[in-house]
Amino acid sequence: MNTRQSRPLLAGLLLLVGGCAVGPNYHPPHTAASANWSEPQLGGETNRPVQVVEWWKTFNDPELDSLIRRAVQGNQDLRLAEARLREARATRLHAAWDFAPTIGSSASYTREKLSHNALQFNFPGQKLEYDLYDAHFDATWEIDVFGSKRRTLEEATASMGASQEDLRDVLVTLLGDVARNYLEVRGAQQRLVIARNNIKAQSDSIELTQARFKAGLTSELDVKQAQALLATTEATVPTMQTTLKQAIHELGVLLGQEPGALLAELSRDEPIPATPPSVPVGLPSDLLRRRPDVRRAERQLAAATAQIGVQTAELFPKFSLGGTAGLQSLSASDWFTGGSRYWSMGPTVTWRLLDFGRIRAQIKVADAQQEQALATYEQTVLISFRDVENALVAYANEQTRYQALNESVTANRRALEIANELYSKGLGDFLNVLDSERSLFGAEDQLVDSQRTVTENLVALYKALGGGWETTLLAKNNRTNP
Repeated sequence: MNTRQSRPLLAGLLLLVGGCAVGPNYHPPHTAASANWSEPQLGGETNRPVQVVEWWKTFNDPELDSLIRRAVQGNQDLRLAEARLREARATRLHAAWDFAPTIGSSASYTREKLSHNALQFNFPGQKLEYDLYDAHFDATWEIDVFGSKRRTLEEATASMGASQEDLRDVLVTLLGDVARNYLEVRGAQQRLVIARNNIKAQSDSIELTQARFKAGLTSELDVKQAQALLATTEATVPTMQTTLKQAIHELGVLLGQEPGALLAELSRDEPIPATPPSVPVGLPSDLLRRRPDVRRAERQLAAATAQIGVQTAELFPKFSLGGTAGLQSLSASDWFTGGSRYWSMGPTVTWRLLDFGRIRAQIKVADAQQEQALATYEQTVLISFRDVENALVAYANEQTRYQALNESVTANRRALEIANELYSKGLGDFLNVLDSERSLFGAEDQLVDSQRTVTENLVALYKALGGGWETTLLAKNNRTNP
């Protein structure tokens, strides 16, 4: 086919490039959100615009700030999510380059000898042994008539977005885990302080009862009961120390270090960080735009929708243009002359005519996967609302519990003072002292644990609101961008 004859056909094929893409066009799902949270905000929360960008700084704890910063730099799960994002970006780049033609080149030299007995005609002077020099370029361009490549690029773009949100979701989880384990450390330390103080007070009680027993003012029963209470209190210490060490070990791993790397750093007893007086939580509609897991599920739905178009395009023919141009000669001396040139070009049509059953099955698979992605998105939205509602009620109710326990501690301390005073004067039974000491230790231990739980519930609320990934990731762009 000469160039003049091929021009109309080429022009016709090029017009097909602007054809429509088969398959459904993606539209983000419309999700209705309540005007306000159903749970009454009784724990200091407000509907003001949410401020969860660097929520850990609201605790005003430099050690927590340092742990968060180091975790972002060293956590292995975060590194894995970053690598997956780079993979998704490379996959999208590959899909974008599929729109360009494929161009190749080759060069070869062949020494060849023909069989004399295999020739049907033998001309005088015919060479049976000769050299062949060849060099050429070839190009192939598949024209995206029915949108297969466009849908593939849409899918890759959506998958890349899902990987980006997955990275953010991993970061949100990491920040929450670091804060939670740090609070476990400080809570266990404060419980140990209370246990040691009670052990000292109960040891003093033993000395008092022993002195009174030797003086004949009381029986040996008081001594043994005091010793039993002391042993019971001492038995709680190993469990608290286990909780403390395990939380420190977990923090070390979260920071990408050895489990015991933070033992010396966190060995000094410090108080549990106090919660801020107010916590802006925003509105339910804000949550859908902020939570990474919801955004990821939406991108996965977009990718699944595009995959339907990729599979549907297989029902239609594929058009491509191909061509080859090069130099070929039996002698190196005239290899680069005009007589050594050769070329070919023309269109190609391929169509899976007898494979429609398999293609339609693949389309049904893609349809079912899209339905799964939609259900996953809707379920993720519901879970996000549930997480916030649960965090709101837990945060508010634990504050109420903490206030009641604080009153209980105050009353138990006074009760112990009265019991000791009466016992020392011989006006009260030692059993009252034991009961008061036991009640005071239990109330103080519960009070510290409740204080830790209040702060942990606030961390859970920040996590449920999907905060923390925004500015922290900006400092990591040099690691996440290719």
